Amino acid sequence: MKMRISLWLLLLLSWTMGTSQSWELELNKAELEQHIRFLSSDELQGRYTGSPGNRVAARYIAEYLRAQGCETVEGADGYFQEIPFESVTPPSSASLKIGETAYELGKDFFLSNGGAASIEGKAVFAEHGWIDEKGGVDHFAGLELEGKIVYVWSGKPGSRDPQEAFAASQLKRKWAAERGAAALIEVYRLPFPWQFLLNYLNRENLVIADPNNTAAELVYGMVNEKSDEPFENMKKGKGVMTSLETSGVNKRSRRSSNVAAVLPGSDPDLKDEYMVVTAHYDHVGVGKQGGGFPFGQDSIFNGARDNAIGVASLMLTAKAFAQAPPKRSVLFLALTAEEQGLVGSSYFVKHPLIPLDKIVFNFNTDGAGYNDTSIVAVMGYDRTGVADLIDKGAEVVGLEVVADPAPEQGLFDRSDNVSFAQKGIPALSYSPGFRAFDQDLMKNYHQVSDEAATLDFNYLYKYCEAFIRTARLIADHPDRPFWISGDKYEEAGKSLYERR
Repeated sequence: MKMRISLWLLLLLSWTMGTSQSWELELNKAELEQHIRFLSSDELQGRYTGSPGNRVAARYIAEYLRAQGCETVEGADGYFQEIPFESVTPPSSASLKIGETAYELGKDFFLSNGGAASIEGKAVFAEHGWIDEKGGVDHFAGLELEGKIVYVWSGKPGSRDPQEAFAASQLKRKWAAERGAAALIEVYRLPFPWQFLLNYLNRENLVIADPNNTAAELVYGMVNEKSDEPFENMKKGKGVMTSLETSGVNKRSRRSSNVAAVLPGSDPDLKDEYMVVTAHYDHVGVGKQGGGFPFGQDSIFNGARDNAIGVASLMLTAKAFAQAPPKRSVLFLALTAEEQGLVGSSYFVKHPLIPLDKIVFNFNTDGAGYNDTSIVAVMGYDRTGVADLIDKGAEVVGLEVVADPAPEQGLFDRSDNVSFAQKGIPALSYSPGFRAFDQDLMKNYHQVSDEAATLDFNYLYKYCEAFIRTARLIADHPDRPFWISGDKYEEAGKSLYERR
């Protein structure tokens, strides 16, 4: 009888040691601090996409992943997924007039596309400038657009989602250009301050170079006209005159890359499934690149919170996993150009190095900052069936999980995880602790004060450990995560994974 019990205990012990619960995590606080201090150092000049500091950060991450034994991915250039960027700088001069009202460049309107132009004539208004063949919608139908300035409401009909609005603008430009329009101007009606948008778009921006872009010469911009009257008059055919002159945007090529490395899984049955761990390594640069102005002698937007913390967490996750690989394979993906509109992640899902239907989860880490060192904040906490694993990962280090603490900000749809979610891949974004998107949190967000010297490394040690443990639990769990019933990304997931 004793022999049987001993054998049973031995088998139980053997099974337990093969699970995540018995996994010994060795995390070096000094190394965590080293990574964050380097990535947010003045020498990297705010890691602006395509800048020398940005490329140094990419090389630093790549060499670290190489040193841990992570492998290159087929289709990448070593550890880099190069992205062909184009730098677009607003025109040096431009003027806009609607009826008798003149608008000031850089204050009331901005232009972000198109060459030099001088256009004058009767204005055309085309509602939202939207086409939906299935829904029987074509806002351009019956309108003569050839050589005209076309005005449309900003955003997508029936939606106030900022990400959808930006994606919609690309389609609107294409459709307007195909119909011969000379210019497309969106009338601002989005749910966040005009000044925020102006600071973000009325400066150098990076786009993916596309030699087949049919809207390359279409003049595009946005105007902050608070009254609907001039556009209602256009709809009624009252002959509202408009004029637009611009010196044209300036374009030049620029290069940057995602950093990609894979660690094969340890389970023969699960290693063909991938979890993608992501964190963006770019930030907003120096001075006016950051959409702000220098404070005293300091003009460097160091980006310690946004997102050196996240990148360091990704790097140490790779180290921990390399020492004891989880059951599923893991792709570590340090993304560029998040600050330019999630461009790096958008490029990856359009040009995936791993087939998208092989990716079962995206575990993203990003942050604006933190002001509560007793918690972690998780956007998408209860949307993919992994809430209990998130709780377990944080509980080990004594941290509480707060789910989506600022739902009014739409934070799930403002970080790289949404690029994966839009394709149907279950995803979430894991952030340092905050309970509200308030002034206390915002005091360092995209400010030159976001430096490593202001961080609480005791808290960040616990945050990083919680992140690694949670990632391990998801990578090892026998069940694949999936969107809860009714989630807005559920249908995309069913289509991707052929679940019906």
